[in-house]
Amino acid sequence: MVVRMRHTRAHTANRRSHHALKAHALIKCECGAARVSHRACPVCGRYNGRVAIDLVAKTAARLAKRNKREGSKSETQSAQKAK
Repeated sequence: MVVRMRHTRAHTANRRSHHALKAHALIKCECGAARVSHRACPVCGRYNGRVAIDLVAKTAARLAKRNKREGSKSETQSAQKAK
């Protein structure tokens, strides 16, 4: 198929001028860590002066899930070794 209306380099460059990546607007949290604006802090879980994410409970749940998964793996491995 033949291109009927060719785009000049200038028109192509003008279109692509908006394709550049923009840096995130980082601000300082109350805890001192850098965080993305309008998002909860990944370090302390605070947003707008209050705790939005309970990171202590979240990490405890993650560790419990990991321990449960590793415990079931070790039980299956020990059962296979016993055979």
